[in-house]
Amino acid sequence: KVERDVYVYRSYIELGSYEMVLSEVTPSSPPPLTAVRWLAQHHRHPDSRPSLLEEARAAATDPSTAPDATVLLMAATLLVLEDCRPEAMRLCHAVPDLELLALSVQTALSMHRPDAALADVAAMSALDDDATLTQLASAWTGLALGGRHVQEAWHALHDLGDRHGWTVRMHVTLAAAAMRMGRWEDAEGELLQAFEKNPKDADALANLAVVCVHLGKPNSRYVALLRDAAPSHPFVVRADAHAAAFDKAAGVAA
Repeated sequence: KVERDVYVYRSYIELGSYEMVLSEVTPSSPPPLTAVRWLAQHHRHPDSRPSLLEEARAAATDPSTAPDATVLLMAATLLVLEDCRPEAMRLCHAVPDLELLALSVQTALSMHRPDAALADVAAMSALDDDATLTQLASAWTGLALGGRHVQEAWHALHDLGDRHGWTVRMHVTLAAAAMRMGRWEDAEGELLQAFEKNPKDADALANLAVVCVHLGKPNSRYVALLRDAAPSHPFVVRADAHAAAFDKAAGVAA
């Protein structure tokens, strides 16, 4: 029952139903559920993040809770969200678990370390080569490696989408593969399907803005929607920084 509830409440967090999770899962709930509660609280109450991080670190080293994969996964997720990525990766290798290794792959790729991601994918394959997570992690790593690996990732993602259903995230990931191959029209098609499923998905909006530039189309609509949906998204932050730098340079030139 606890394992089932963990997945249910994680799903509600993904849907943004933070208050419901916080009301139904209490600090006295079993450790895996309490760990899931950290994530809801992190999103709902930003001012509590420093204390949450300390609580997660303590639980991840407590002999009574540290062996639990969910506790480690939630603690590592919080560390990634707070940009403590090397520490998060160490937790991901504390016990052999596919989800922990998949998070390690994502974290390694965000640090531009495809070599570390490859090692994690190999460890996942040793645990369960046919698992959906293993196939996804292999595709993510292939996109980072480039070359022939991108084509392999494209086919793997297509197969996973056809077998398990096309979510927003699957469309966005397949679009990333298309962009890596310079297939901008295909990328646009995938991203528009993601946009239709969730018009507020930040990654779909950011990638649509990029694709429009390559296709010679206006992207102001998607940029405006992205600013509204996720004002702190890296695309928005970088765009604002570039605009400020341009204005400063223009002022000096004038």
